[in-house]
Amino acid sequence: MQKGLIFDIKRYSINDGPGIRITVFFKGCPLNCRWCHNPESISPKIQKLFTTGKCIACGECCRICPAQACTLSAQGVVTDDSLCTLCGKCAEVCPTLAMQMSGSYRSVDELVKVIERERPFFDQSGGGVTFSGGEPLLYPDFLVEILEACGRRQIHCAVDTSGFVSKETLLRVARHTDLFLYDLKMIDAEKHRRYTGVDNRLILDNLRSLAESGAMIQIRIPLIGGVNDDNDSLAASAAFIAGLPGEKKTVNLLPYHDVARGKDLKLGQVRDLKGLCEPAQMDLERAIDLFADFGLIASVGG
Repeated sequence: MQKGLIFDIKRYSINDGPGIRITVFFKGCPLNCRWCHNPESISPKIQKLFTTGKCIACGECCRICPAQACTLSAQGVVTDDSLCTLCGKCAEVCPTLAMQMSGSYRSVDELVKVIERERPFFDQSGGGVTFSGGEPLLYPDFLVEILEACGRRQIHCAVDTSGFVSKETLLRVARHTDLFLYDLKMIDAEKHRRYTGVDNRLILDNLRSLAESGAMIQIRIPLIGGVNDDNDSLAASAAFIAGLPGEKKTVNLLPYHDVARGKDLKLGQVRDLKGLCEPAQMDLERAIDLFADFGLIASVGG
């Protein structure tokens, strides 16, 4: 039986598609966006998170570790990554949740049972399930299987994607998806490569193909001060979106917030966030007006 690597499941979500939803977050992403709010979603492997401030130096993790990878120091627990097998036993016994594991493999049947329990909220609000990440299309066979299972149960399915996948995979998934939340960072290829690590040609081509297929699409643009909130960048994005086939697409602007530093610390990593800043209210209003000039309805959040 196929399994997908899931790092979080968020219930009562109101920002990942229509109605009240449950959002399933897949682990692993082909992009490495400098501003990513979920840095634990990038690696396609299980990871250990450690919160120094929660550690009470009880030593339980050191005693139970079968690989003897955990040691207690003056700075707290230190994990030797060359010995750690990511078995998760340290997290199981940690009384304060200072140790946590990010990522677990789930089967389609397991996830469908979790999703089904939220059906009363779907029925009352017109909601459903959203598959996000990371990048859910890194697991195409698993994703199609669970989309089909939800479809048989008449559960509305949305897929949040970066679009950095093969066109064949994207259109295959589209046959089983009610709504795409399509992440569009920026149009400038060089800037896109600098801030995300990949070229955006495939992303733009796939968005055109998806629009041509008649799929329902909402565009999501992370709005980052100092990166893509200037008028030229916004106008380029608006012109591209306005030129897509089919009905005019709605645009959700997602303002950058510096909320991921704590997660980076838990992962034991440092990212270069210099030059990134939160857009001001006047910048958001300016962006909404600019998209309106191209006949597009843009809103903050969603």
